[in-house]
Amino acid sequence: MELGGKIKQLRIKMNLTQEELAGRCDLSKGFISQLERDKVSPSIATLMDILDCLGSNLKDFFNSDENERVVFTRDDIFERNNAILGHTIDWLIPNAQKNEMEPILLRLDPGGKSEIYPPYESEVFGYVLSGSITLHLGKAKNKVRKGESFYYKANDPHYVQNNAKTEAVLLWVSSPPSF
Repeated sequence: MELGGKIKQLRIKMNLTQEELAGRCDLSKGFISQLERDKVSPSIATLMDILDCLGSNLKDFFNSDENERVVFTRDDIFERNNAILGHTIDWLIPNAQKNEMEPILLRLDPGGKSEIYPPYESEVFGYVLSGSITLHLGKAKNKVRKGESFYYKANDPHYVQNNAKTEAVLLWVSSPPSF
């Protein structure tokens, strides 16, 4: 497939019109139209901007493997530890922010908590794999134990906290991505 066709395919996959993509990239709709028909070629910098707006990058875009990856291993996990708040986030899917949902594994030390997230347009699902947590959603506090789950629209400030003396681990899925 030609460069323009691949860009068009990505744009359609992201549910963007040519005009919306052009606006996000500070380009004209005409340029995007010509690019998708392989009438013009972008500079590397312009291509990188377009791909960034489409949730991709040069490496992934030019990867010859056309099959979308569906299985991920421990080697794919990106981990970030926040010693101040007492938690570790494991991003389970690479580049999940380009997807419609973003699953993470959140490990809370005893007394640890997540960041406090302001209201945003998202739905959140969590499942406690071990330990127990307190879900703070606006002014409400909800105890969630091992084997229990939670689901809410993120219309209020929210965070989770581990008040126990053992580690708590939960699967947290946000749609769209928020981490």
